[in-house]
Amino acid sequence: MAQPQVLFDYTGHLPECPTWSADENSLYWTDILENEIHRYHLASKKHDVIQFSEEVGCFALCETGGFIVALRSGIYLTNPTGLITRKVCDNPNNPLLARFNDGGTDRDGRFYAGTFWGPGDYNGALLCRIDNDLTPHVIQHDIHGANGLAFSADKNWMYTSDTPNRVIYRTALDARGEPAMREVFKRFEPGQGIPDGAAMDVEGCYWTALFDGYRIARLSPAAEVLEEYSLPVRCPTMMCFGGDDMKTLFITTTRENMDDAEVAERPLSGAIFTLKAAVAGMPKLKFKQHQ
Repeated sequence: MAQPQVLFDYTGHLPECPTWSADENSLYWTDILENEIHRYHLASKKHDVIQFSEEVGCFALCETGGFIVALRSGIYLTNPTGLITRKVCDNPNNPLLARFNDGGTDRDGRFYAGTFWGPGDYNGALLCRIDNDLTPHVIQHDIHGANGLAFSADKNWMYTSDTPNRVIYRTALDARGEPAMREVFKRFEPGQGIPDGAAMDVEGCYWTALFDGYRIARLSPAAEVLEEYSLPVRCPTMMCFGGDDMKTLFITTTRENMDDAEVAERPLSGAIFTLKAAVAGMPKLKFKQHQ
Protein backbone atom coordinates (compact mmCIF):
# COMPACT_ATOMS: atom_id res chain seq x y z
CA MET A 1 0.00 0.00 0.00
CA ALA A 2 1.25 3.50 -0.87
CA GLN A 3 2.49 5.61 2.02
CA PRO A 4 2.05 9.38 2.33
CA GLN A 5 5.16 11.51 1.83
CA VAL A 6 5.85 15.11 2.85
CA LEU A 7 5.73 17.41 -0.18
CA PHE A 8 8.41 19.84 1.08
CA ASP A 9 9.72 21.51 4.23
CA TYR A 10 6.65 23.51 5.21
CA THR A 11 4.10 23.56 8.01
CA GLY A 12 1.19 25.99 8.05
CA HIS A 13 -1.45 27.03 10.55
CA LEU A 14 -4.64 25.99 8.72
CA PRO A 15 -3.78 24.89 5.16
CA GLU A 16 -6.88 24.16 3.06
CA CYS A 17 -8.26 24.20 -0.50
CA PRO A 18 -5.36 22.48 -2.34
CA THR A 19 -5.71 23.18 -6.06
CA TRP A 20 -3.59 21.68 -8.82
CA SER A 21 -2.63 23.81 -11.81
CA ALA A 22 -1.64 21.55 -14.72
CA ASP A 23 -0.68 24.63 -16.77
CA GLU A 24 1.91 25.64 -14.19
CA ASN A 25 2.83 22.20 -12.77
CA SER A 26 2.11 23.82 -9.43
CA LEU A 27 0.05 23.30 -6.30
CA TYR A 28 -1.92 26.16 -4.79
CA TRP A 29 -3.52 26.22 -1.33
CA THR A 30 -4.76 28.65 1.27
CA ASP A 31 -3.72 29.07 4.88
CA ILE A 32 -7.03 30.39 6.14
CA LEU A 33 -5.91 31.78 9.49
CA GLU A 34 -2.74 33.38 8.10
CA ASN A 35 -4.69 35.20 5.32
CA GLU A 36 -2.57 33.59 2.60
CA ILE A 37 -2.63 31.80 -0.74
CA HIS A 38 0.46 29.68 -1.42
CA ARG A 39 1.93 28.36 -4.66
CA TYR A 40 4.54 25.60 -4.90
CA HIS A 41 6.14 24.81 -8.27
CA LEU A 42 7.12 21.16 -8.23
CA ALA A 43 10.01 21.25 -10.72
CA SER A 44 11.82 24.31 -9.34
CA LYS A 45 10.64 23.82 -5.73
CA LYS A 46 9.85 27.54 -5.66
CA HIS A 47 7.39 28.52 -2.92
CA ASP A 48 5.48 31.80 -3.21
CA VAL A 49 3.04 33.38 -0.75
CA ILE A 50 0.32 35.95 -1.51
CA GLN A 51 -0.86 37.91 1.53
CA PHE A 52 -4.43 39.14 2.00
CA SER A 53 -5.99 41.37 4.65
CA GLU A 54 -8.60 38.79 5.75
CA GLU A 55 -8.95 35.02 6.13
CA VAL A 56 -8.94 33.24 2.76
CA GLY A 57 -11.59 30.56 3.17
CA CYS A 58 -11.33 29.17 -0.35
CA PHE A 59 -10.55 30.20 -3.90
CA ALA A 60 -10.42 29.01 -7.49
CA LEU A 61 -8.13 29.86 -10.36
CA CYS A 62 -9.81 31.92 -13.09
CA GLU A 63 -9.73 31.17 -16.82
CA THR A 64 -8.72 34.77 -17.45
CA GLY A 65 -5.93 34.63 -14.83
CA GLY A 66 -5.87 35.47 -11.16
CA PHE A 67 -8.31 34.17 -8.58
CA ILE A 68 -11.86 34.27 -7.35
CA VAL A 69 -11.38 34.45 -3.58
CA ALA A 70 -13.76 34.06 -0.64
CA LEU A 71 -12.50 36.39 2.10
CA ARG A 72 -14.32 36.92 5.37
CA SER A 73 -16.12 40.05 4.16
CA GLY A 74 -17.11 38.75 0.75
CA ILE A 75 -16.10 37.22 -2.56
CA TYR A 76 -13.67 39.04 -4.85
CA LEU A 77 -11.83 38.76 -8.16
CA THR A 78 -8.10 39.38 -8.04
CA ASN A 79 -5.18 39.51 -10.43
CA PRO A 80 -2.43 36.85 -10.22
CA THR A 81 -0.62 38.77 -7.48
CA GLY A 82 -3.71 38.94 -5.27
CA LEU A 83 -4.64 42.57 -6.00
CA ILE A 84 -8.42 42.88 -5.78
CA THR A 85 -9.92 43.98 -9.10
CA ARG A 86 -13.64 43.59 -8.35
CA LYS A 87 -15.97 42.81 -5.47
CA VAL A 88 -18.44 40.11 -6.48
CA CYS A 89 -20.68 40.08 -3.40
CA ASP A 90 -20.79 40.45 0.36
CA ASN A 91 -20.58 37.47 2.69
CA PRO A 92 -24.23 36.29 2.83
CA ASN A 93 -23.71 35.43 6.52
CA ASN A 94 -22.88 37.91 9.24
CA PRO A 95 -19.11 38.25 8.63
CA LEU A 96 -18.51 38.92 12.33
CA LEU A 97 -19.83 35.44 13.13
CA ALA A 98 -19.11 33.37 10.02
CA ARG A 99 -16.07 33.24 7.79
CA PHE A 100 -15.87 31.43 4.48
CA ASN A 101 -14.47 27.90 4.55
CA ASP A 102 -14.56 25.19 1.87
CA GLY A 103 -15.30 25.81 -1.82
CA GLY A 104 -14.50 25.16 -5.46
CA THR A 105 -15.96 24.99 -8.96
CA ASP A 106 -18.57 22.80 -10.66
CA ARG A 107 -18.77 21.31 -14.17
CA ASP A 108 -19.71 24.70 -15.65
CA GLY A 109 -16.94 26.62 -13.92
CA ARG A 110 -19.25 28.22 -11.38
CA PHE A 111 -17.75 28.98 -7.97
CA TYR A 112 -19.15 27.60 -4.72
CA ALA A 113 -18.15 28.81 -1.27
CA GLY A 114 -19.52 27.69 2.11
CA THR A 115 -19.24 29.36 5.48
CA PHE A 116 -18.43 28.20 9.01
CA TRP A 117 -20.76 29.40 11.77
CA GLY A 118 -18.39 30.52 14.51
CA PRO A 119 -20.69 30.65 17.58
CA GLY A 120 -21.80 27.04 17.07
CA ASP A 121 -25.14 27.70 18.79
CA TYR A 122 -27.14 26.50 15.78
CA ASN A 123 -26.59 25.55 12.13
CA GLY A 124 -26.18 29.09 10.88
CA ALA A 125 -23.79 28.55 7.95
CA LEU A 126 -24.60 28.66 4.23
CA LEU A 127 -23.43 27.41 0.86
CA CYS A 128 -23.49 29.97 -1.92
CA ARG A 129 -22.72 29.85 -5.64
CA ILE A 130 -21.33 32.51 -7.96
CA ASP A 131 -22.63 32.04 -11.49
CA ASN A 132 -20.59 32.72 -14.61
CA ASP A 133 -22.15 36.19 -14.87
CA LEU A 134 -21.12 36.88 -11.24
CA THR A 135 -24.66 36.59 -9.88
CA PRO A 136 -24.58 35.19 -6.30
CA HIS A 137 -27.09 32.64 -4.98
CA VAL A 138 -27.50 30.99 -1.58
CA ILE A 139 -28.28 27.38 -2.48
CA GLN A 140 -28.16 25.52 0.87
CA HIS A 141 -28.41 26.36 4.56
CA ASP A 142 -28.88 24.52 7.88
CA ILE A 143 -25.12 23.93 8.05
CA HIS A 144 -22.69 24.34 10.95
CA GLY A 145 -19.42 24.10 8.99
CA ALA A 146 -19.55 23.84 5.19
CA ASN A 147 -16.95 21.42 3.82
CA GLY A 148 -16.32 18.50 1.49
CA LEU A 149 -17.48 20.05 -1.80
CA ALA A 150 -17.01 17.70 -4.77
CA PHE A 151 -18.87 16.81 -7.97
CA SER A 152 -19.29 13.35 -9.45
CA ALA A 153 -17.75 12.45 -12.79
CA ASP A 154 -21.20 11.73 -14.28
CA LYS A 155 -22.29 15.28 -13.32
CA ASN A 156 -25.33 13.93 -11.46
CA TRP A 157 -24.28 14.62 -7.86
CA MET A 158 -22.86 17.34 -5.66
CA TYR A 159 -21.29 16.15 -2.41
CA THR A 160 -20.79 18.31 0.68
CA SER A 161 -19.97 17.65 4.31
CA ASP A 162 -20.89 19.37 7.56
CA THR A 163 -17.82 18.71 9.67
CA PRO A 164 -19.06 19.53 13.19
CA ASN A 165 -22.23 17.53 12.53
CA ARG A 166 -20.22 14.47 11.34
CA VAL A 167 -22.16 14.03 8.11
CA ILE A 168 -21.55 13.85 4.36
CA TYR A 169 -24.47 14.85 2.13
CA ARG A 170 -25.13 14.35 -1.54
CA THR A 171 -27.44 16.44 -3.69
CA ALA A 172 -28.88 15.42 -7.06
CA LEU A 173 -28.22 17.87 -9.90
CA ASP A 174 -30.45 18.40 -12.91
CA ALA A 175 -29.30 18.86 -16.53
CA ARG A 176 -28.48 22.52 -15.80
CA GLY A 177 -26.52 21.65 -12.67
CA GLU A 178 -29.25 23.00 -10.37
CA PRO A 179 -29.56 21.21 -7.00
CA ALA A 180 -32.53 19.25 -5.67
CA MET A 181 -32.95 18.40 -1.99
CA ARG A 182 -29.83 17.11 -0.29
CA GLU A 183 -29.76 13.69 1.35
CA VAL A 184 -27.50 11.99 3.89
CA PHE A 185 -24.69 10.04 2.20
CA LYS A 186 -22.79 8.90 5.31
CA ARG A 187 -22.70 9.72 9.02
CA PHE A 188 -19.70 9.13 11.28
CA GLU A 189 -19.85 7.98 14.87
CA PRO A 190 -17.79 9.62 17.63
CA GLY A 191 -14.20 8.43 17.51
CA GLN A 192 -14.22 7.72 13.77
CA GLY A 193 -12.98 11.18 12.75
CA ILE A 194 -15.17 13.83 11.16
CA PRO A 195 -15.46 14.52 7.41
CA ASP A 196 -13.60 17.61 6.28
CA GLY A 197 -12.49 18.52 2.73
CA ALA A 198 -12.77 16.11 -0.17
CA ALA A 199 -12.01 15.18 -3.76
CA MET A 200 -13.61 12.95 -6.39
CA ASP A 201 -11.99 10.35 -8.62
CA VAL A 202 -12.94 9.32 -12.17
CA GLU A 203 -14.65 6.15 -10.90
CA GLY A 204 -17.17 8.19 -8.92
CA CYS A 205 -15.59 7.55 -5.54
CA TYR A 206 -15.44 10.26 -2.89
CA TRP A 207 -12.22 10.82 -0.94
CA THR A 208 -12.70 12.48 2.45
CA ALA A 209 -10.16 13.90 4.89
CA LEU A 210 -11.09 12.63 8.35
CA PHE A 211 -10.29 15.46 10.74
CA ASP A 212 -9.45 14.11 14.20
CA GLY A 213 -9.17 10.73 12.50
CA TYR A 214 -5.47 10.54 11.48
CA ARG A 215 -6.43 9.35 7.97
CA ILE A 216 -8.17 9.84 4.65
CA ALA A 217 -10.76 7.46 3.22
CA ARG A 218 -12.10 6.54 -0.20
CA LEU A 219 -15.85 5.93 -0.27
CA SER A 220 -17.77 4.14 -3.02
CA PRO A 221 -20.92 5.66 -4.60
CA ALA A 222 -22.80 3.47 -2.10
CA ALA A 223 -20.86 5.05 0.82
CA GLU A 224 -18.79 1.92 1.49
CA VAL A 225 -15.25 2.48 2.80
CA LEU A 226 -13.03 1.04 0.05
CA GLU A 227 -9.62 2.28 1.19
CA GLU A 228 -8.09 4.14 4.13
CA TYR A 229 -4.64 5.70 4.40
CA SER A 230 -3.13 6.69 7.74
CA LEU A 231 -1.29 9.95 8.27
CA PRO A 232 1.26 10.85 10.97
CA VAL A 233 -0.94 13.79 12.04
CA ARG A 234 -4.35 13.99 13.68
CA CYS A 235 -6.11 16.46 11.42
CA PRO A 236 -6.04 16.25 7.63
CA THR A 237 -8.19 19.01 6.17
CA MET A 238 -8.59 18.48 2.42
CA MET A 239 -7.06 16.94 -0.69
CA CYS A 240 -6.92 17.33 -4.46
CA PHE A 241 -5.65 15.21 -7.32
CA GLY A 242 -2.79 16.40 -9.51
CA GLY A 243 0.43 15.46 -11.25
CA ASP A 244 0.95 14.50 -14.89
CA ASP A 245 -1.41 11.52 -14.65
CA MET A 246 -3.79 13.03 -12.06
CA LYS A 247 -2.94 10.13 -9.73
CA THR A 248 -1.13 12.10 -7.02
CA LEU A 249 -3.15 13.16 -4.00
CA PHE A 250 -2.03 16.39 -2.33
CA ILE A 251 -3.29 16.38 1.27
CA THR A 252 -3.38 19.46 3.50
CA THR A 253 -3.29 19.21 7.31
CA THR A 254 -3.55 21.63 10.22
CA ARG A 255 -2.12 22.48 13.61
CA GLU A 256 -4.99 24.82 14.55
CA ASN A 257 -5.88 24.66 18.28
CA MET A 258 -3.04 22.22 19.04
CA ASP A 259 -1.01 22.78 22.17
CA ASP A 260 2.78 22.74 22.27
CA ALA A 261 2.85 19.16 23.51
CA GLU A 262 0.89 17.84 20.52
CA VAL A 263 2.93 19.86 18.04
CA ALA A 264 6.10 18.48 19.62
CA GLU A 265 4.72 14.94 19.41
CA ARG A 266 3.43 15.36 15.85
CA PRO A 267 5.63 18.07 14.30
CA LEU A 268 4.30 17.44 10.79
CA SER A 269 0.89 18.82 11.76
CA GLY A 270 0.25 21.56 9.19
CA ALA A 271 2.41 19.89 6.52
CA ILE A 272 1.28 18.92 3.02
CA PHE A 273 1.51 15.26 2.07
CA THR A 274 1.46 13.44 -1.25
CA LEU A 275 0.07 9.98 -1.90
CA LYS A 276 0.08 7.94 -5.10
CA ALA A 277 -3.36 6.61 -5.98
CA ALA A 278 -4.22 3.75 -8.30
CA VAL A 279 -7.01 5.76 -9.93
CA ALA A 280 -6.98 9.22 -11.47
CA GLY A 281 -8.87 12.09 -9.92
CA MET A 282 -11.20 14.69 -11.29
CA PRO A 283 -9.48 17.99 -12.09
CA LYS A 284 -10.67 21.22 -10.53
CA LEU A 285 -12.00 23.43 -13.31
CA LYS A 286 -11.16 27.11 -13.45
CA PHE A 287 -13.79 29.73 -12.78
CA LYS A 288 -15.40 30.77 -16.07
CA GLN A 289 -16.65 34.34 -16.19
CA HIS A 290 -18.92 35.25 -19.08
CA GLN A 291 -18.13 38.72 -20.23
